[in-house]
Amino acid sequence: MSRNTYSSAFLSLGLLLALSGCQKAADQPAAPDSAASDSSGNPPASSGKAAAKQAVAAKPLVVPAHTTVSVVLDEALSSKTATSGQHFAATVASPVEIDGKVAIPKGARASGVVRDAKSAGRFKGGAELSLALASITVGGSSYDVATTTHTLTSKGKGKRTAAMIGGGGAAGALIGGLAGGGKGAAIGAAVGAGAGTGGAAFTGNREITLAAETPIAFKLTQAVEIKP
Repeated sequence: MSRNTYSSAFLSLGLLLALSGCQKAADQPAAPDSAASDSSGNPPASSGKAAAKQAVAAKPLVVPAHTTVSVVLDEALSSKTATSGQHFAATVASPVEIDGKVAIPKGARASGVVRDAKSAGRFKGGAELSLALASITVGGSSYDVATTTHTLTSKGKGKRTAAMIGGGGAAGALIGGLAGGGKGAAIGAAVGAGAGTGGAAFTGNREITLAAETPIAFKLTQAVEIKP
């Protein structure tokens, strides 16, 4: 056999081995890709379900307008010393639930604002103290709120009244102390459901003083969204 014949046989054998190797590489299945899309170009169904669950879990709880938020004061307030625009601290006394879920838990911190304060000697012989909630802190996040205003007034010598202005619904009794007296005295009563204003008159110092831990109920005038 000539040298050319040997060379041709050798080249043919090498070509066959090379083609065989390429065929094996093409026949091997590709490694699975967990992030690959399906034939329609959409992500896997499992990823879609996880995203849907995340969206549901992150949906905020909407506390609607007219919801009652009951708090207790963390500090004393007096018509004699308070000033308009002054902030005060309070604590949510009862949880607020939406669709079976607690949107505002009991014990949540709250901040209020004095809308108006007039001492007895500067207001036609009587006194006035108007309060509203300004914000509530839930889960480390502070939410601005708009609520009805509680206005307490004393008119005429020796008489005082307590009233809630700006909304109906059940309101807690307003418990206060006589200014400078040292002992607490009831200055209000529960406002009946649906009533616009309510209160009770009594004799005593004409200044209005609310002691710490005085319970007050406010109503939201605008809805607020609470993150879960």
